[in-house]
Amino acid sequence: MEDTSMDLAANPVARSGASNCAWRLFATGASFVVFGLGGLILRLIVLPVLGLLPGDAETRRRRARVAISQAFYLHVQFMYRSGVLEYEFDGAERLGRPGQMIIANHPSLIDVVFLIAHIRNANCIVKESLWRNPCTRGPVCRAQYISNNGSPDMLEKAADALRDNQTLIVFPEGTRTKPGQPPVFHRGAAAIALRGAGVITPVFITVEPTTLTKAEPWYRIPERRVRVTLRVGQDIAPESFNADAPLPIASRRLNEHLHRLFLKELGSS
Repeated sequence: MEDTSMDLAANPVARSGASNCAWRLFATGASFVVFGLGGLILRLIVLPVLGLLPGDAETRRRRARVAISQAFYLHVQFMYRSGVLEYEFDGAERLGRPGQMIIANHPSLIDVVFLIAHIRNANCIVKESLWRNPCTRGPVCRAQYISNNGSPDMLEKAADALRDNQTLIVFPEGTRTKPGQPPVFHRGAAAIALRGAGVITPVFITVEPTTLTKAEPWYRIPERRVRVTLRVGQDIAPESFNADAPLPIASRRLNEHLHRLFLKELGSS
């Protein structure tokens, strides 16, 4: 696991006034270009080469996920050192355990980048459109991420990944939080957790000022540099919710618990 305290000790690009705003606009655009190029390099060069190395299916999947994680980590460092944002990740060392389901809110487009960057072999439920994007189709296929395509077997695939002792990242909102609105969780994440998770670990994410939300184009940058904070919460035992109730009732109870927890933690952050 990488030490983010060392990353934050380094000084990012520092500018002031209009030049600072212009630079951050340029650096933000460059971040998107770099991300797209990185996806193509992974798809056309890195992952095919890794696929030629000996090993079983699980080993190949792990190599792909580690490569994506390292690429995302480099991208986070590019955004940080170019002055687009600053960040703090409190408790990252507690992520990545076998059978762990990581539940996070989704205030910005880059949330999943930060999480995968710091978890070397994580699975993730991602939106279906990534399978149609030429920059991302190859990586998500080789990493065997799970498509949030609305199919009946999606929940079971996710639960199977947890029962296989994989770490799974889930955003229960299903899409980015609307600016100024509290997160609204769908019950599917709770149902997955009760079907297969050994432990549930919440991650509370704040992005101030808001950027790259569902309602904001990439070029509408805030007046000051963005600060991304990720806090890992206390583990939740799924068996405490399904010990004495059928799955539909237990899912509702867990979903309500998670919703209240995130409202409390994000309101106090």
